[in-house]
Amino acid sequence: MAAEAGGVSVLLMAYGGPGSLEEVEPYLRDVRGGRATPPELVAEITERYARIGGRSPIRERTEAQARALQDALGPTWPVYVGMRHWHPFIAETVDRMVARGVRRAVAIVLAPHYSALSVGAYEKKLLEATRGRLDLALVRSWGDHPQFLEAVAERVRQALQRFPAPGAVQVLFTAHSLPERILAAGDPYADELQASAAAVARLAGVGAWRFAYQSAGATPEPWLGPEAGAVMTELAATRKDFLIVPIGFVSDHVEVLYDVDIAYRGLAERLGVRLERTDSLNDNARLVAALADLARRTAAERAWV
Repeated sequence: MAAEAGGVSVLLMAYGGPGSLEEVEPYLRDVRGGRATPPELVAEITERYARIGGRSPIRERTEAQARALQDALGPTWPVYVGMRHWHPFIAETVDRMVARGVRRAVAIVLAPHYSALSVGAYEKKLLEATRGRLDLALVRSWGDHPQFLEAVAERVRQALQRFPAPGAVQVLFTAHSLPERILAAGDPYADELQASAAAVARLAGVGAWRFAYQSAGATPEPWLGPEAGAVMTELAATRKDFLIVPIGFVSDHVEVLYDVDIAYRGLAERLGVRLERTDSLNDNARLVAALADLARRTAAERAWV
C-alpha cells in the first residue's frame, strides 16, 4: 500500500445501475432520494433492463475503463471506481481508499460535460463521503479534451462507412436531457455539448448534423430539447439515413442500449428510415489516454507530482 500512502490515486465515478432485475426497485429508490417509485414505473424500467440482458453493464464497463487507466498510469497511481446510485457507492469506495492509506485523489466523473445537476451532484456525494479525510482535486469538465474528441470522431468515421452514401447521412449528436431550469442558472451544459459536437463534426468531416437530447426524466417540468425522436420525425421526409452519436455518454448502459438501440430504432422502422449508432467508447485507447492526461495534469496543477 506504499503507493497509495505516498502518491496520488484516481477515483472514476459513474452513475451506477442494477446488477439484476431484482435490484431495479431499490436502485430506483436511491435515484429518487429514498422516495418510493410508482409500481408502474418500476415495471416499465424493469422491462427495459430485461430487454438489454436483465442488468446494467455500467459497472463492468467502468471497471474495464479503470483497469485500462491503471495500465496507462502505472502502479503508483491506484485507480478506484465509485458509483453515484448503486454499488460500489462513492461512499463505499472512499472508505476503502481511506482504509488503504490514500490521502490525495484526482476525481473524474465519466460524464465529459459539466452541469450542476450532473457533475455537481457527484461532487456533493464525494464531499459528503470524504468528510475531509482526502485531499481532492475534481475534474469538472473535459468534453473539450483533444483525445476525447478524436475518439468520438473516429467512431463517427467508422460508423459512416456502414452506409452506401456516407455523405448523405444525417448525423444526430445526443446527450442526456436535463431540466430546462438549468439554463436560467447559467449552467454551461448545453453550450459545452454544442461545442463538443461541432468539434467532432469538423474532425470527422461531417456536413449535415444536428444536436438533440434523449432520455428525459419522467417529471412534469420542461426538459431540454429538441428530443432526438422528434428531430428524426421532422427530418424523415427528406433524410433516409441517420446516425446517432451519443456524445454525452462514454460507455454502454441503458440510455444507449435501450433508448437508442431499441426505442429509437423502433421509431426509425416506423418512419421508414435507417438508423445506426456509433459504438460506445468504453475502454477505447484514446478515451483512456484522455483520462490519463487529465489525471496527470490535475495532479501537477496541485503540485502533487
